[in-house]
Amino acid sequence: MCETCGCGDTAVVPIEIHERLLSDNDRVAAHNRAHFAAEGLLAVNLMGSPGAGKTALLEATARAMAATRRLVAITGDLETDRDARRLRDAGIRAEAVTTGSACHLDARMIHHAVHHGAAGDADTLFIENVGNLVCPAIYDLGQAVTVVALSVTEGEDKPLKYPPMFRRADLVLLTKVDLLPALPDFDKDVLVQSLARVMPEPRLLDVSARTDAGIGEWVAFLEARRAAHVAA
Repeated sequence: MCETCGCGDTAVVPIEIHERLLSDNDRVAAHNRAHFAAEGLLAVNLMGSPGAGKTALLEATARAMAATRRLVAITGDLETDRDARRLRDAGIRAEAVTTGSACHLDARMIHHAVHHGAAGDADTLFIENVGNLVCPAIYDLGQAVTVVALSVTEGEDKPLKYPPMFRRADLVLLTKVDLLPALPDFDKDVLVQSLARVMPEPRLLDVSARTDAGIGEWVAFLEARRAAHVAA
């Protein structure tokens, strides 16, 4: 699956090498975190499956925050800069990182993008990670906030199937809730129970990028985390 982290074949990347890769990543992530703090930049790592609605969520976020915040995004995909172009059209300055065969962004990729001008004078950095519920959870990028987007079309059992992703999240955004009338079998109570089993402090927010439902609460969450981050 991934030539960088070896998630597809443990013979390709032995455990000892994998540990050294993560150790180097954590060192760069610590540098990123210190840099973000010094610049007053709130960094948000947004993860989720392909099609979970991450880009649409950020488009809606731009509509809600562009007048009050200076937003920038780094988008990760194996190929193309389509997501970055969508975000630029929405008013977010965005840079694409194409990873080739890597199924995640790592701290060095973020470091390179930021130190080559991606952040500029922004006060909020959204890192739209590669669509994947496995590898991105492993890599600290230096972010202050970790968010997982989970669409209603993915079902209620994803937290139990992919616990590391949800265990590290500060917030889970249940996206595409405008589709719920077409999904009578979706049971939100089951999702809440699943999150309670894997998240140390379960927190779930319903949002729709199409109708802007929940976007105000999402922005309020970000501002509260910003205040806590500055105070720390």
